[in-house]
Amino acid sequence: MKTSLAGMIVILLIGQIPLLGGEQKVSMSNVILLPVKNDPTVSFRIWFKVGSQNDPEGKEGLSAITASMLTEASTASNSYGEIIDKLYPLAASYSAVNGVEMTVIVGRVHKDNLKEYYPLLMDAILKPAFKQEDLDRIKSQTLNYLENTLRYASDEELGKAVLYNTVFRGTPYGHVPGGTIPGVKSITIADVKEFYRKFYTAENVVAGLGGGYEQSLIESLEGDLGRLPSGVPGTAPEPGIHSRAGFHVTIVEKEAASTAMSMGFPIDIVRGTKDWYALAIANSWLGEHRNSSSHLYQVIREERGLNYGDYSYIENYPNAGRLQIPPLNASRRQQLFEIWIRPVPNANRHFALRAALREYKKFVDGGLTQQQFDLTRNFLKKYILNYAPTTMQRLGYALDDRFYGVNGSHLAIFRDMMDTLTLQDVNNAVKKHLQYGTMDIVIVTSGAAFLKEELSKDMPSPITYKTPKPEHVLAEDKEIGTFPLNLKPEDISIVPVAELLER
Repeated sequence: MKTSLAGMIVILLIGQIPLLGGEQKVSMSNVILLPVKNDPTVSFRIWFKVGSQNDPEGKEGLSAITASMLTEASTASNSYGEIIDKLYPLAASYSAVNGVEMTVIVGRVHKDNLKEYYPLLMDAILKPAFKQEDLDRIKSQTLNYLENTLRYASDEELGKAVLYNTVFRGTPYGHVPGGTIPGVKSITIADVKEFYRKFYTAENVVAGLGGGYEQSLIESLEGDLGRLPSGVPGTAPEPGIHSRAGFHVTIVEKEAASTAMSMGFPIDIVRGTKDWYALAIANSWLGEHRNSSSHLYQVIREERGLNYGDYSYIENYPNAGRLQIPPLNASRRQQLFEIWIRPVPNANRHFALRAALREYKKFVDGGLTQQQFDLTRNFLKKYILNYAPTTMQRLGYALDDRFYGVNGSHLAIFRDMMDTLTLQDVNNAVKKHLQYGTMDIVIVTSGAAFLKEELSKDMPSPITYKTPKPEHVLAEDKEIGTFPLNLKPEDISIVPVAELLER
């Protein structure tokens, strides 16, 4: 069977193929090939269909820890220090991308160094040593991230983590991939070994290979991954969660000079469908990631200078603060529409929240105009050409296409849709999938009790500037400062930052 991604991807469905000597290759679900003859490197993306949704209750973080025990730890052949020493002169590495539903082991090497590199990569996947000293180090690093970095060093990421945990509470999506603090502390070597045995199987892997490789590497990869344990893990249930009616605010009490906000609700739409691409145009106009021409950015950042940026998303977007273009292999069956307001001065937090929600309401109620549609569609058609300039990135999209069951190439469909979608298609998608008045809102700030009083009483939130502003901005500020949020005290909860990620 053949399909295309920029005209170069071949998908081979692999069955049980006899080997010389009468041996059998253990069946893999498939191999995705992206040959690029003029690419001097070889790229690997080995996808195991497992993620944080598969963490056992009380062992939240086990999926991430297991992935790290493969890619940041010893093998039966080499200690972790020896692996680093051997990879360094090859100018190569391998690592794991662990998410809610996907774990992908990623590696890249110059083809001249493939002979030395490939056994190291295969040992990591097939022969992990599972040493206690490695587990202790990885758990310590994970706990430091959860207890210190996430809680105290990144208010933006903290807000998004609390938002996801709140929206998906009680479902397999209900904790960050890194886990919970008690969950990580409880993980043992026996837990890791059992998780590996259950999910790192020949029937649960999709092997992606790209670049300037030879035919013999395909055969080696198929045969080697066929040596994984056999087994078909059960599929985790879909979250199947729907929005709670009304606004629900969680204020994370934390000493901070600025306030970060994340807000959103679950949506039942994934890429590959017409509505997804229509909604992508609408979302790009509203808040394209790191796009200074998008609407929220213009209103909050450009006209008023309140923060660094203001964005919106229709897909899971981990590590957004470090990325310019969408992440790879973060696929999931249920997505979250999200608005992300980067930190604003505490004095302007109420005003910024009102400004964002007011603009969002106008967007949902009125949709886009023809001019806004035309400008955004033309921008996106060119911008998405930047999404996958390298073999490694195109290979990542090919895996995501397989996850979503896209018939062909998502990026090719994306470009084609920019020529066929109409303004009516976009506005219909907005009406169908988005709404105002139903949303979880997370605010990371200090003085939580006072903010709760301001919000529950719908107190005015006037704003002053250090530099003059145009009259139309000042006139609009008066409307924003009294825009009704209609929150009641019972809609607002306060959580001390030290209590987060404890369950």
